[in-house]
Amino acid sequence: MERFTENVVAIIKDIPSGKVMSYGQIAKAAGSPRGARQVVRILHSMSKKHKLPWYRVINVKGEIGVQDEELFFTQKALLEGEGVKVSGKGRINLDAYRFDPHLEINKL
Repeated sequence: MERFTENVVAIIKDIPSGKVMSYGQIAKAAGSPRGARQVVRILHSMSKKHKLPWYRVINVKGEIGVQDEELFFTQKALLEGEGVKVSGKGRINLDAYRFDPHLEINKL
């Protein structure tokens, strides 16, 4: 597995319950600020294998980006089950729910 991929997997695994990160935010934290599409591919191909909490990853606008209706409602339900408020259109307040691993490190 490439270093970037390893980093992405580790970052996604570390997103705590009730928090979200954007694809671009994960890419930047993993060492490739322009790698948001790679994060999408990694999630698509490795979520089951690595038991990734894929539903905690959203787009830069704070929205559920999944186009499939069934997956949209699955992601919405999983997030709401963790206490994340999601609008009917799939929007999440990033100020309230965004996870920033750098801030967490500084709290230690």
